[in-house]
Amino acid sequence: MRLSQPLRRLMPASISASLLRLAALFLGAYALALTISPAVRDRSFDGFGELRWAHWLGIFVWAASFFLLDHQARRWLPNRDPYLVPLAALLSGWGLLTVWRLTTLFGFRQTLWLALCAALFVLALRWKDQILPVLRRYKYLWLLGGFLITALTFFFGTNPSGVGPRLWLGWGGVYFQPSEILKLLLIAYLAAYLAERQPLMPGLLPLLAPTALMTGLALLLLLVQHDLGTAWVFIFIYTILVYAAAGKRRVLLASLFILILALLAGYELVGLVHQRVEAWLNPWADPAGSAYQIIQGLLAVASGGLFGRGPGMGLPGVVPVAHSDFIFTSIVEETGLLGAIGLLLLIIFLCMRALRISLHARDAYQRYLAFGLSAYLASQSLLIIGGNIRMLPLTGVTLPFVSYGGSSMLASFVALLLLCLVSNEGVRRSAPISNWRPTLLVAGILLSAFGLAALISGWWGVVRAPDLLTRADNVRRAESDGFVPRGALADREGHAFNETGGDPGNYSRQYLYPQLANVLGYSHPKLGQSGLEEGLDPILRGEERQPALTVWLNHLLYGQPAPGLDIRLTLDMSLELQAAELLADEQGAAVVMDAYTRRNPCHGIGTVV
Repeated sequence: MRLSQPLRRLMPASISASLLRLAALFLGAYALALTISPAVRDRSFDGFGELRWAHWLGIFVWAASFFLLDHQARRWLPNRDPYLVPLAALLSGWGLLTVWRLTTLFGFRQTLWLALCAALFVLALRWKDQILPVLRRYKYLWLLGGFLITALTFFFGTNPSGVGPRLWLGWGGVYFQPSEILKLLLIAYLAAYLAERQPLMPGLLPLLAPTALMTGLALLLLLVQHDLGTAWVFIFIYTILVYAAAGKRRVLLASLFILILALLAGYELVGLVHQRVEAWLNPWADPAGSAYQIIQGLLAVASGGLFGRGPGMGLPGVVPVAHSDFIFTSIVEETGLLGAIGLLLLIIFLCMRALRISLHARDAYQRYLAFGLSAYLASQSLLIIGGNIRMLPLTGVTLPFVSYGGSSMLASFVALLLLCLVSNEGVRRSAPISNWRPTLLVAGILLSAFGLAALISGWWGVVRAPDLLTRADNVRRAESDGFVPRGALADREGHAFNETGGDPGNYSRQYLYPQLANVLGYSHPKLGQSGLEEGLDPILRGEERQPALTVWLNHLLYGQPAPGLDIRLTLDMSLELQAAELLADEQGAAVVMDAYTRRNPCHGIGTVV
C-alpha cells in the first residue's frame, strides 16, 4: 500500500532522518563559527592562514558515520524509537567539536573512536535477533568476564596521563577502561536475574541477596581501585533496578542512607574522598590548590553568562582536563546558560525516551534493561555535571556521548544499540505492566535533578557572574586585555599618562611616566591593579559608560568587552611631574588645590572622553 506524502513524513524513519539533518545543520553552523573564530577575535579578516580548519575532518566523519548508521537502523530496525539516534548524534557531535576546539590531537583520536563505534553498531545489526537473548542467557558468564577484565588493571593497569589511579589497560598508545563496559554488563545481569526471579520471589529479601552479592563484588573492585565515581553509578543503577522490580519506596530511602554513610566513611578514611569533599564544601579556601579545577570551572560558567562568548571565543582550556571531566563547563563558557539548558534538555529527553521504551518493552527482561540503561545515562550525566557546577562532589566519570574517551564512547554506543533493539521489539508485542508508578517516580526525580542543575548553572552564570569575573585568578580578564584596547588616562589638557599599544592579541599597557605610578597605579595580568587604573577599571575596560547595545553586541559577536573609553583627569601633567621630581628622594606628599576643589573636595577626578 502506498502512503501519501504527509503520512510518510510521520513515519519513524522520516522523523529520524529529519532530526538528523537538523543536527547536521546545527553542527555545521557551530563548526563554521569555530573556523572563523580567530579572525573574529582579532576583528580582522585579512587572511585565512590563522583560521581553524582541522575540526572539519571530524564533521565529515561524524556525518558519514551517523547517516550510514541511521540508514542501516531504518533498514534493520524499522520500528525502533526514532529519536534515539538523532539525540545521540547531536550529543556526540557537539562533544566532538568541543574536543577538537580544545586539542587537535584528542579531536583526531575521538573522531577515530566515533567512526569505530558507529561501524560496530552497524555490524551488530546483522545479529539483532541474537544480542538480547545471548546477553540474558549467559548473564553470569558476561558479568564474570567483566570482573576478570576489570581485575586485570590491578596487574597491568595504567593511566594515560601518567599520574592517578591506573584504571586503564593500554597497548601501543590505545587505552581501554574496563569499568565502562562493566556498568552495562551489570545492568544486563540485574535485568535478567530480576526478570526471572521477581515473579517467583515477590518478597524484597530474596531479590536483594544474590544481586547485592554480585553488585558488592563489583563495588569492591572499584573501591580498591579508588574509582569512586563509577562505584556511585553502580549504586544508583542497582537501587533503581531493584526499586523497579520490587516497587518499594524504602529501597530508595535505604540506598540514600547507604550513600550518605559511604560518603562519610570515605571522607574519614580515604584521602581522595576527603580532599574532594573539602573542595566541594569550601572551594574558596584553597582556590589555587585542591579546588583549582572547581574554581576555574565556575569561572568558565560565569564567563559564559546568558549567551556565551561564542564558539572558539572563550578560554575553556584553562580548566584542567577540560576535554573530559569538565567538558560541560567548556561548552557552557562558549554557549552560555542557553547552551547549558539545551545540553541538559538533550540528555534528559534521551533518558525519558529510555524510560518510555521500558514501559512498552516486550517482556520484563527488556523492561528492566531499558530502565537500567536510563539510570546509567542519567546518573553518570548528573554526577559529572553536578561536579562541574558544585552541585555534587567532583568525580572522575565522563559525560556519555560528549566527553573525550574511547571507552566512554563505546559504552554509550552499546547502550544506544540496546535501547534501539528493545524499542524495536516492544512495538510489535508490548508486555502488560502491572505497576507503572516506579517509572513515573523515577522520571520525576530525574526531571527535578536536571532542573536543579539548570538552576545552579544559572546561579553561577548569571547571578554570581559579576562577582566571580572580577576575581584576581580569573585569567580570562587578562586574556581579553590582549584583544581589546584599554582606554587611556590623560591629564586635563588631553596629554596621555598611560595608554595601550600593540596589535590585536598582543595589546599591552604602556606607562609613559613610570614616576607617576604611585598616583596613576598600574594594571597587570599577573600583578593585578592599583591606583586610578583599579578605581576606573570598568570604564577603561569598556564595561561601563557604554551604550547597552554596544556592550551587548561586543559580547555577542566577539565574546569580549567593548573597546575601553579614554578618561581625562583633573590632574595637570606639568604639576605632577614637578611634584614627582621634588619628592624623588623624599618621603611625603604634595597637595595642590584650587578654590573650587577646596569647596568640593569630593568632586570627580576625571571625565570620560
